[in-house]
Amino acid sequence: MKKVVILFAFIFTSTVVLAQKSDEIIGKWLNKDKEAHLQIYKKGNKYYGKLAWLKNPNDESGQPKKDSKNPSGELKGRPLLGLEILKGFEYKNGTWEDGTIYDPKSGKTYSCKMTLDGKNKLNVRGYVGISLIGRTEVFTRVD
Repeated sequence: MKKVVILFAFIFTSTVVLAQKSDEIIGKWLNKDKEAHLQIYKKGNKYYGKLAWLKNPNDESGQPKKDSKNPSGELKGRPLLGLEILKGFEYKNGTWEDGTIYDPKSGKTYSCKMTLDGKNKLNVRGYVGISLIGRTEVFTRVD
């Protein structure tokens, strides 16, 4: 009986520590160009991110910027502010992976994985096919 209690305590503690580690990514992040804040959050067991702040939220006519580069005509009119650009990430051994990132500047969606470098730097790697063929950008945590 003692062994069962100890085993249960170990499993419970391991699960709590893993959940805390996987949730370290949650929060606001500033992109490398300092043009946008990305709010990362959790839905179920997956992680998502949306544009929470834009340095220049309006176009030349003073209207909110739209997703004008989107290849889908029906999505071109949606506002950029609040747009979910990170989708479906799962935490695996220190990496958030198996998700996608949408680039509103090009209208393209890429495979993506993310890793933390300390508590305040987030490496976001977008790629096509395999992660060797891609680009990494470093985001910094917003207080």
